[in-house]
Amino acid sequence: EMSEMSERSKQNVAHGLAWSYYVGYLKIVLPRVKKSMEEFSRANPNALARRETWKLHILVPLSCDVYDDLEKADSNIQYLTDLTETTLARAGTKKRVYKHSLYAIRDEDKLWHCAVEYATPLQSLYAMSQDECAAFSREDRLEQAKLFYRTLEEILKGSKECAGTYRLIAYEESGEAEPHFLSREILWHLRQQHREEYTVHEGNQLHNPTTTLSSTELNIQISQSDLPQPLRSDCF
Repeated sequence: EMSEMSERSKQNVAHGLAWSYYVGYLKIVLPRVKKSMEEFSRANPNALARRETWKLHILVPLSCDVYDDLEKADSNIQYLTDLTETTLARAGTKKRVYKHSLYAIRDEDKLWHCAVEYATPLQSLYAMSQDECAAFSREDRLEQAKLFYRTLEEILKGSKECAGTYRLIAYEESGEAEPHFLSREILWHLRQQHREEYTVHEGNQLHNPTTTLSSTELNIQISQSDLPQPLRSDCF
């Protein structure tokens, strides 16, 4: 009976997606990211000069609007190559391949290089909001996207294997069409990582761009409870 009530009220959607994403993907690939970066850097010494950005940059748009092609999303983002593949036997599939793409992000007259990709479970949240059978409204989607980010952040913070291997980039897109919005968000995080090791000594404060959301802001916008909250279906 409790299981049926939970299913009807759409509880645990984001919570389950975050854990599945971590256990089934991030926990596998993140511990290998820096090794892949090191291998690429040895072959291309000028491409990855900033070691502090040798992480997987995970995009978390709260709109759940995920582009399959980052170059089409923003012309200042340019695909370079794929990093070394990880091949494992998983759930009956032999030689399952895991890999990350390396991009060049244009910053006026220079380029930054980083591995970047979207958090793929957001595609599921978006698809649910488009499917009548799911009875999942836009308001539900936004609430669950925020909860997904908070849950994933807490999971990764507690993971010793993944420490220092990732950067979560949560953001809410502005209403106005900005052709280089996405590259600007990524660049802010790349610059911050480059300066972070010096800010403690210099006593400088770094400021978030207006659209990037911090954990504190998300704490205000969603329930303070660590438990997943029921969704509303009355707005669908």
